Amino acid sequence: MPTEPAHPATGAPATGTRRGELDVLRALVVLGLVFFHAALVFSPDDDYYVKNRDTTGAVTVLAGFGVVWAMPMLFLVAGLGARHSLHRRGPGGFARERLLRLGVPLVFATLALNPLPQWLRERAAGPGHHEPYGHFWLRFLTVRPDPADFPFVLDGRYFETGHLWFVVLLLAFCLMLAPVADPLARAAGRAAPALRRRPALLLLPALVLAAIDALLGMEEGFAGWNRWAYLLFFLYGHALADDERARAATRRLTVPAGVLGLALFAATAPGFTSLDDPFTDGSAFALVTRALFGAAGWCWVLAILGVLERRREAAPREARGRERGRAVRGYLVTAALPLYVLHQPVLVACAYGVVGWAAPAPVKYAAIVAASLAAVLLLYEYAVRRTPVTRVLFGMRAAAPPG
Repeated sequence: MPTEPAHPATGAPATGTRRGELDVLRALVVLGLVFFHAALVFSPDDDYYVKNRDTTGAVTVLAGFGVVWAMPMLFLVAGLGARHSLHRRGPGGFARERLLRLGVPLVFATLALNPLPQWLRERAAGPGHHEPYGHFWLRFLTVRPDPADFPFVLDGRYFETGHLWFVVLLLAFCLMLAPVADPLARAAGRAAPALRRRPALLLLPALVLAAIDALLGMEEGFAGWNRWAYLLFFLYGHALADDERARAATRRLTVPAGVLGLALFAATAPGFTSLDDPFTDGSAFALVTRALFGAAGWCWVLAILGVLERRREAAPREARGRERGRAVRGYLVTAALPLYVLHQPVLVACAYGVVGWAAPAPVKYAAIVAASLAAVLLLYEYAVRRTPVTRVLFGMRAAAPPG
């Protein structure tokens, strides 16, 4: 019987190629953040930069369906990308590449883009808050070290990482992974054969995530999850997301994981709707609520992976190879990080100009989304991807690939 190709670091059966469907999902999640953050303008429960005068609690409920899986999925896909990069470059090359591709846009966007939403928040506060941008920029950059909040090691009255918290965490996770990647991957490879016999073992990380969110607390600034919960998704992406044994188990668990995830998520509703601060409250009710949320998130991610696996398995090979589909996929995959970096400053600026309109909230929401998507895509196309310097500043390779 022929054997499956093995990944050299783990000895595990692997596809040997990037999972294009997950790369596309990552890009779609990034674009979906425009819809999500535009909704926060109309949410009564979130301290977003710009707020509409009239808000609705329905936004909070709808947002919950996104936060339970979207950012965890981004970290999982990033972990899978780390696996392939480590295989090509080795630990040292991987660390250098991540410092360039993540560290450079992090520093650039922190200096050039992140002050804008904070400045607009100040201006939206009312009369007396019309400080020139240059003056505010200097105050924004007045920082002090804060090592206790690792990896967010800088703090200041006006300074913030904003939406770049994802880049900060991802860079930290990559640098933490580099020296221990091979032993972790080998350990995962040794454990993976058990998944053939007992696919339900893939549900065990739900218990770990439940404990992290319950005991360490959830963090509203990080899309509702505890920052260290994301590390588990990242490590799973690195160790097992491309292992055929784990993928086969995922396909078998698609429906059970989806049903369990929906049930667990529904069970969080009493806590999130009745507790004053379910994210950090120390009561038993709050602990259970957070535990249910953490477990639900893992089940949702597992179910989504299973759906993608089943679709991929059922799709005809010739359909997966169409040139037009490959071109669109390649464009979206390459654009994901620049679009992420750009989207929030652009959206806050659009919202700042729209919330004062004498129009119904749905009209304002549609206008913010449409204007933000158009502006972000145009900025990416004409101000980022066509110039070597701006490509590097936004985490892309200096030269565009041919074709």
